Amino acid sequence: MQLCNGNELGMSQQTAGGVINQTLDALATREFIGRYINFPRVQAEIRQKQADFRDIANFPGVVGVIDGTHVRIVAPREQEEAYVNQNNYHSLNIQLVFDAQHRILDVVAQWPGSVQDSRIWNDCGLKGKFERSVIPEGCHLLGDNDYPCEPWLLTPYIQPNNVAQEAYNSAHKRTRCVVESGIAQLKRRFNVLDGEIRVDPIKTSKIVMVCASLNNLCKERNVELPDEHDVDEDEPEEVNPIQPLQHGYLLRDNFVNLHFRHEQ
Repeated sequence: MQLCNGNELGMSQQTAGGVINQTLDALATREFIGRYINFPRVQAEIRQKQADFRDIANFPGVVGVIDGTHVRIVAPREQEEAYVNQNNYHSLNIQLVFDAQHRILDVVAQWPGSVQDSRIWNDCGLKGKFERSVIPEGCHLLGDNDYPCEPWLLTPYIQPNNVAQEAYNSAHKRTRCVVESGIAQLKRRFNVLDGEIRVDPIKTSKIVMVCASLNNLCKERNVELPDEHDVDEDEPEEVNPIQPLQHGYLLRDNFVNLHFRHEQ
């Protein structure tokens, strides 16, 4: 990347690298990132997010959809083994939450590629906000079975056994597709995230955070996506789906009986 930019601008790799580092440091601040990436807390904004998601497949209460994506990195000098993911390449495992308009609501970008999605979720600040009721009751995310089933994170049934559960799974899948297209759009807009980033993990994390922030800025200002290119979809999959905790399992059953029973 630095060689390409340096050649195009008639400067050395060292000079181009210095400019990139200065720009990255200027943007990778709490103030800049917090301005463009923030989870809704105001009731009116929350209701709008829920309405936007409900328009997709009539799934109630959804404020965001969550998934992980891997960003390939060069082998780091320290703790190299920790960064090898299940597809046997070095990466960071990035947790992303999107709204229905593909705006990023939350991002966690510091975990090595070997770390499972469920571990990242259990340790993240967003889960803590749900647990402390900073985010109002009745709001939830949708995730796949790499995540635990919780009151605020609904996952699909692995083996649905009635029409209502099948209807729930269908609506869940259609709604959660937003996160997959959101990740594809992010990597299309910033294709540095779709190749091998040849810097250390700390700087890679900064790059991801800045790209996520700029993605939202582009959304805000209606900047069109660049011409489509093939995005690497070779994402590592979790070996063992997380089994629902009993409490989350019961709450999901109650949710299905309340909102999808009419499908039977």
